[in-house]
Amino acid sequence: MNAETKIERKAKKLGLKERYGHLTRGLGWETSYQPMEKVFPFTSYEGIKIHDWDAFEDPFRLTMDAYWKYQAEKERKLYAVIDSFSQNNGQMKITDARYVNALKIFLTGVSPLEYLAHRGYAHVGRHFVGAGPRIACQMQAIDELRHAQTQMHTISHYNKFFDGLQDPRHMFDRVWYLSVPKSFFEDAMTAGPFEFLTAISFSFEYVLTNLLFVPFMSGAAYNGDMATVTFGFSAQSDESRHMTLGLEIIKFMLEQDPDNVPIVQRWIDKWFWRGYRLLSIVAMMMDYMLPKRVMSWAEAWGIYFEEAGGALFEDLARYGITTPKYADVASKEKDRLTHEVWSTFYNYTHAAAFHTWIPNDDELDWLSEKYPETFDQLYRPRFEHWRALQQKGERFYNNSLPQLCNVCQIPMVFTEPDDPTKLCLRSSEHGGEKYHFCSDGCKDIFDFEPKKYIQSWLPVHQIYQGNCGGSTMPEVLDWYGIKNGADNLDYEGSPDQAVWNEWTKSAHKAVG
Repeated sequence: MNAETKIERKAKKLGLKERYGHLTRGLGWETSYQPMEKVFPFTSYEGIKIHDWDAFEDPFRLTMDAYWKYQAEKERKLYAVIDSFSQNNGQMKITDARYVNALKIFLTGVSPLEYLAHRGYAHVGRHFVGAGPRIACQMQAIDELRHAQTQMHTISHYNKFFDGLQDPRHMFDRVWYLSVPKSFFEDAMTAGPFEFLTAISFSFEYVLTNLLFVPFMSGAAYNGDMATVTFGFSAQSDESRHMTLGLEIIKFMLEQDPDNVPIVQRWIDKWFWRGYRLLSIVAMMMDYMLPKRVMSWAEAWGIYFEEAGGALFEDLARYGITTPKYADVASKEKDRLTHEVWSTFYNYTHAAAFHTWIPNDDELDWLSEKYPETFDQLYRPRFEHWRALQQKGERFYNNSLPQLCNVCQIPMVFTEPDDPTKLCLRSSEHGGEKYHFCSDGCKDIFDFEPKKYIQSWLPVHQIYQGNCGGSTMPEVLDWYGIKNGADNLDYEGSPDQAVWNEWTKSAHKAVG
């Protein structure tokens, strides 16, 4: 090969921008023997107008060869840590077995959402005309599938020693409180492609994702669970791209046509509220389930939504977008949300796949410090009363079934925005039937498209109709896949605590 040939070959090598252009522009074309609207039927019925698909730009300009290289490196590092954690009995180095209940919630309530996100993005990626958004969605679909797999692989180690982790997919489709995340994602997946991206890429990934991942991953670090921390870090670079995609797709829609603005605003209002209601279980975990706490829910909401979200919506104001409707209600609820949700699970823990308990004195004092305006007045007396009953052998269980919100599917446990002593109940009539809601936000969502939510599969209604294994609690628990007394009830005296106590005794003997 002579020098001239070498120079010629070197000149033909494409740069990153050119390679990304070939990937995201060269793969798009106009159909010939079938009309475009028939090949891509979902891009117009939502009312969103796109005039120039090539205007969408992924700031990362990630190509497939680079993508596989980065992901392979992350996989190699992640599984090395997981193997090390397993070989060194990492489960014995966490702060307390109570912490594992947070993992039970994550595995049964969050990991299946990663898989549903994979399916949703694969579907959306097929139905966009533009090759740029199509490629970005396909990469995110692969990311989400990887996240589901790595989370299950990481937490599977705990399944060897603790109850309640044995069948997350089975539980996700059946257990009453898991209908909350399931209904959230199925709502998004049955929407159009643009609403799906607003719901997941923007409202959840960009606006609310820090309130999901930061508490779980920092909580894991504080409590000695380095395997979970590692899969969080492994996913974080993916989440950064997802957040960027979410913001870019919102700006892309807003810049394409002014008629898109009111449609997008309505979606932002809806999915902010649905995402906020979904995060109530994460809020409860932060304040009540971590032996070593990172920060309170109120502090996290102030940092990650009120400050970060405030700056975001100031930026979007130039497009005509405003702060989501009812964001002020969420801020009013931040001083009581977790106490109301934990109280509910304490009532119904006999039907849940994790343990509950009354906070000890130090934890009650921590809650008093973090919530000085509400906790001692409204919630400490309740917990002290329940503890007194428990000490007398009369531990309180609520054996009735609660009314559920027809949209978010959470029991009616939330209070009026301006009165924390009064339950918030709303209702609407449609087709001669009355439907019930936990808030003005959920009622608004229903009233805009009632035909969607009258189809809601509400667990309490299904239990009463005999569609959940039978008419008695043992039959329902068996249908759920929950082992009564092992997977649920009080942490004190549970098999999880017994195992932990045995390890602790052995460790003390070894040190002694």
